[in-house]
Amino acid sequence: MLETSTQRVEVNGIRRYATPLLRQRDETKFHAPKEAVLPTLKGTEKRLDKYPQLAEKHNELITKLVDAGHVRILPKDEADKSEESWFIPHHTVYHNGKYRLVFNCSFRYNNQILNKHLLPGPTLGASLIGVLLRFRQHAVAISGDIKAMFHQVRLLPEDRCLFRCLWRNLQVDKEPDIYELQVLPFGSTCSPCCATYALRKHAFDHEKDYPEVAKAVDKSFYVDNCLQSLPVETDAKALVRKMRNLLSDGGFEIRQWASNVPAVVEDLPPDARSDGCELWLTFGETNSTEGTLGMLWECSSDALLYRHRPISYDCLNMRNMYKILASQYDPIGYLTPFTARARVIVQDLWKTKRNWDDPLEPGDIRDQWQAWESELPHLTGVKLNRCYTPPNVKTEAAHRQLHIFCDASERVYGAVAYIRTEDEDHNVHVSFIMARSRVAPKRQLSMPRLELSAALAGAQLADLVQKELTLPLDEVILWSDSTTVLTWLQSESCRYKVFVGTRVAEIQTLTDVDKWRYVDTKNNPADDLTRGKTLVDLSQANRWRDGPSFLRSSPDTWPAHPSTQTEDPSEFKKSTFCGAVVVIQPNLPDPSEHDTWSDLVAATMQHLHGAAEDADPTKLVEQRIEAEMFLYQRAQQDSFPEEIACIQAGKELPRGSRLLQLAPEYDESCGLIRVGGRLRHTQDLPKDTKHPIVMNPAHPITKLIIRDYDEKLLHYGPERILAEIRRKFWILRGREAIRKHQRQCFECQKWRASPQVPKMGDLPPARLRLFKPPFYSTGVDCFGPMTCKTGRRSEKRWEIIFKCMTTRAIHLDLLDSLDTDAFLMAFRRFISRRGKPFEILCDCGTNFKGGDNELRDAFAAMDPILQQELAKHQVKFVFNPPKAPHFGGTWEREIKSVKDGLRVALNEQSVPESVLRTVLIEVEGILNSKPLGYVSSNVADPDPVTPNLLLMGRHDATLPQVVYPARDLLGRRRWKHSQVLADHFWSGFVKSYLPTLQERQKWHTDRPNLTTNDVVMIVDPALSRAQWPIGRVAETFPGSDGRVRTASVSVRGKTYTRPVARLIRLPEVSDDNLPDGEPDNT
Repeated sequence: MLETSTQRVEVNGIRRYATPLLRQRDETKFHAPKEAVLPTLKGTEKRLDKYPQLAEKHNELITKLVDAGHVRILPKDEADKSEESWFIPHHTVYHNGKYRLVFNCSFRYNNQILNKHLLPGPTLGASLIGVLLRFRQHAVAISGDIKAMFHQVRLLPEDRCLFRCLWRNLQVDKEPDIYELQVLPFGSTCSPCCATYALRKHAFDHEKDYPEVAKAVDKSFYVDNCLQSLPVETDAKALVRKMRNLLSDGGFEIRQWASNVPAVVEDLPPDARSDGCELWLTFGETNSTEGTLGMLWECSSDALLYRHRPISYDCLNMRNMYKILASQYDPIGYLTPFTARARVIVQDLWKTKRNWDDPLEPGDIRDQWQAWESELPHLTGVKLNRCYTPPNVKTEAAHRQLHIFCDASERVYGAVAYIRTEDEDHNVHVSFIMARSRVAPKRQLSMPRLELSAALAGAQLADLVQKELTLPLDEVILWSDSTTVLTWLQSESCRYKVFVGTRVAEIQTLTDVDKWRYVDTKNNPADDLTRGKTLVDLSQANRWRDGPSFLRSSPDTWPAHPSTQTEDPSEFKKSTFCGAVVVIQPNLPDPSEHDTWSDLVAATMQHLHGAAEDADPTKLVEQRIEAEMFLYQRAQQDSFPEEIACIQAGKELPRGSRLLQLAPEYDESCGLIRVGGRLRHTQDLPKDTKHPIVMNPAHPITKLIIRDYDEKLLHYGPERILAEIRRKFWILRGREAIRKHQRQCFECQKWRASPQVPKMGDLPPARLRLFKPPFYSTGVDCFGPMTCKTGRRSEKRWEIIFKCMTTRAIHLDLLDSLDTDAFLMAFRRFISRRGKPFEILCDCGTNFKGGDNELRDAFAAMDPILQQELAKHQVKFVFNPPKAPHFGGTWEREIKSVKDGLRVALNEQSVPESVLRTVLIEVEGILNSKPLGYVSSNVADPDPVTPNLLLMGRHDATLPQVVYPARDLLGRRRWKHSQVLADHFWSGFVKSYLPTLQERQKWHTDRPNLTTNDVVMIVDPALSRAQWPIGRVAETFPGSDGRVRTASVSVRGKTYTRPVARLIRLPEVSDDNLPDGEPDNT
């Protein structure tokens, strides 16, 4: 979205960037009237009225935005024309010594929030920690800040309507003006991403001419802050100049320039230098500092400092403790030995289960916290050299090593990173890079596991530092004082339990295990992290800041590996046999090879006791029970081997066991697992009901049992089957298992399944023949009969309806009978009054088929010359599939309307034929006056289009007539007028009616298509369900969208064509098992 839609626009002679909003693809339209934010405006005015200085600043900020062209006052008529309009509140905040105007894009109106529909976008540019680490690499450092970065990027014209606000200069009696933002606002979710993208695009588009600037924007910018370090002064000075030239060309003006080398910025205009740097250069003020991503940079001493932000509170509680702890901003982790003490105190407080606002009672925890908090004023005395090496060190040929130290205690674990630099003169310099720590989890871990967690933190820290630093590192060495951890790292991770194994594997992936070394506790600086330090200690020279002393010595003197290394045997993974043991029993019946439970039981009886003819008839019942018990045991042994072993050994079941909720018991008498349950003390229930046998639903034996019960109960519903089964068995997830069986059971589906109607298709071409005469494509059907009087006799008359498929106009007529002659005469009357149609669509009535055949015969008998003249005008008959009234739904609905009109007009009375014909034609006129599409309640809107308009060019009432002079009766003026009327009617038809046909009123879901040889049952409403014939699909007829809507079904040698809505797909079955029967109503 950003790549394709970002533009360059010229504003006040500068070609700035305009980016799109990162909106979600839900096409939500935003509409919020100005009245929605009027209460918020009044609230802001009341607050500003109490603070005049803040009110003055607020008004000044809005005035500056208007003067700079970042906001414009919107004329009222222009505001009303927008398709979208969203108003947002605004307020002023004070941060880092500056007042900022912030727009509340999270404002809610009608359950809509603008920020929720805006995406934050991808993370562009460098990370904050990466910028800080690279800022400390070289001797010469520079910093700068883009002036109002968000306001340098414009909004696209179509997005500006979403950022409107109200303001009236605190004149509460005045109607507020509408202000519209032209630039990215502070407060929008996507503003940081859009502004960063514009900055990076400008730099990379000019990378060929300004490679140094493009690299700086990529690696040294965090949003609008630039922090860069370079080896020499000349490079820094040249970079500042090029950066100012290039970025200002894109509308990004960098100000607040500062450097630890005055010559780098001394040639810059005073308004381009930072206030602190100006004081240093002009007045020699050396205590001035610059903000650097939350920390302070003292340029004169080239040191990083920390801010002390005092927080006042009335009551010491957990909420205020978190506020104080969170305010200690320390991105590089130098204060970790100090802040870790507070995090341990907070963890202890959580163990007391206190609420957020409960006052902290006097005691050890309160005393420890207050002692820690009392040290905070010393935070301003903590200093850390910005550069990793002194400024006079030549680093071009330096040898650099990265050292990571890890340690853990019972409460805290973590790691710290140092860089060891050996210059050309073999002088060694060790500098702190960064540290990370965590409080040990509340669940008590063994010390080896905590030490392993610290080693993992060290490995992750080493990976982070290597990715972010651009200095070449010759070697990476990691240190731990745990011999157990060092032993684990030299072994295969699969030998250990999950906790140890996963962490060992990750460490082995991130680091070279040969670079892990042992360090004793007294030489391990990470020990300071776990034991804690005061701010006074951290403000002085110490091991934590300068690293261990042995790093300044030759590697030969560094700590050596201990002669013996220990290993914790408790962390070894228990070795288990992983394999399959197969007990071969010859001729054991396979349940999957038997179709019924009775067949399987008989085969099992034969396996246990020999052939049936040799069995003692008096023992058949006992043998059957024994065979069934054998099958139950076999099913349980296959499904629950672990549970059987646990229950027999008197052990508890595993937490993940499926039988845990059943309180299972082992029945020694039959060797089966039964449900323990809660019905033990019931006296009137048999044993099998109180303690049913547990069965696995996926086992073949269980499936045969379900099938047996289903057949015995005549394929009743799943609840009845389940109730009967649970009198003896408890099948896990039994209801689901029964439903799954019944979905695959031929007989169950025969009585329960319904047709799978495909998704409603697209409109056929006959419905969409625009700019063709009415009745070009016509649907026809007959209905009735109705009784009319002819003299003293009562005779039947049928009605025929001709329906224009495109305009929905209808033509009604009477039929004396339902034969071919009557239809052909009615058809000739229709052609005489409405014109010859191109095609006729109708059901498979015998009168229509006869009409079609007779027309074809008459056409063939015509003279050859007449045939040639009428060949192109031949009427085409299109027949719907049999038994498919929904194929002609468009005229079936009109038939219902006609019947309703006749019922109201005639009131079930028998009337003369002339009266019946008159009423029928009046009903036709009424139905042709129905509006097509939406009827507006606004009198100014045009009249709705009706079929009569398209048939006659006017409504029912006579349209106002234009009087033409006699000489102009056939002139150009009258012809134009008729054309205008026709165009007007058709334009209304296309615009108002056609869009209403888009929606699918039902059948919204796709169904699997029928395929050849599928077993189906033909639905016939004239027969009972038991008599519906069953056959196989012989041929399918897909529509234009590929969905099968009609199929031919073969039933006992005969083929019937039916719509899919009349076919029920059944489970596959052999032809021998297909029931007899064929449809009676063909």
